[in-house]
Amino acid sequence: MVRPVSSVLDINALRSLISIADSGGFRRAAETLCVSQSAVSQHVRRLEKTVGRPLVEPDGRATRFTPDGELLLAAARRLLALHDGTLEQLGVGGPARPSTITVGATEHAADHLLPLWMEALTAGFPDARVQFRLDRGARLTEALDQGAVDVAVLIGSARAAVSRPAGALPLAWYAAEGWTPPPPDRPLPLVAINDPCTIRSQALSTLARVGRTAWVVGEAGHLAGVLQAARAGVGVALLADVGPVPPGLVRRDDLPPVTPEPLHIRTRRGAPPRLAELIRDTVVAALA
Repeated sequence: MVRPVSSVLDINALRSLISIADSGGFRRAAETLCVSQSAVSQHVRRLEKTVGRPLVEPDGRATRFTPDGELLLAAARRLLALHDGTLEQLGVGGPARPSTITVGATEHAADHLLPLWMEALTAGFPDARVQFRLDRGARLTEALDQGAVDVAVLIGSARAAVSRPAGALPLAWYAAEGWTPPPPDRPLPLVAINDPCTIRSQALSTLARVGRTAWVVGEAGHLAGVLQAARAGVGVALLADVGPVPPGLVRRDDLPPVTPEPLHIRTRRGAPPRLAELIRDTVVAALA
């Protein structure tokens, strides 16, 4: 079935829609895209005419997406990722504005790896702007599927065919200086990121294998909360054993050794193959 021209989604209009979401409004989207604000507004009206329903609406001084707008936004990310990736593979020149590379990663060892990634990406893609997104693994996977993240370093074994192994993340126990573990017949207090978390599961399974019971006395949505609880002496934490010891903590070698956790790298559809190779080489070298 051939659709009429009025039912075709315009690529430039979709790009404006994504920029509104990522930059936080029409004015900032216009600045990002180097076009006028009226042009961005016209793009949105064109999309609304195509779908026949409102996509954005005012929310006080801000703008929010309608349910139809959220649906189109998610589809637009996938469409633009495929569109731009196809042009790149064909060697067709991209837009005049600098391209942006978005790297996703979990928080574990990020403070050690981010400067290395920035250095490597700046050298490998000198015309690109590099930005980072630190988030939970499930949300990064979703962002990859939507085209919002170009490449991500994830914890766990590579399951998908598009994933590549990238070495292993060493893990060690850390606690506040002067913290004393309870006797072996009492549960070991543990602080961890809330479920689902691969390192949390690794901590509990490692202790269970040696017959040591444990209970999660404190949990947080992000690594910063785990570090704060451990520094306060609430319990022991299993952390990435990379780079310097976290301030306020000491390594506990009197607890069972933990098997390093596999890492894998995944890119969005259409991303340059060299991007994954560069990130992988940096991770492997940093953890060697």
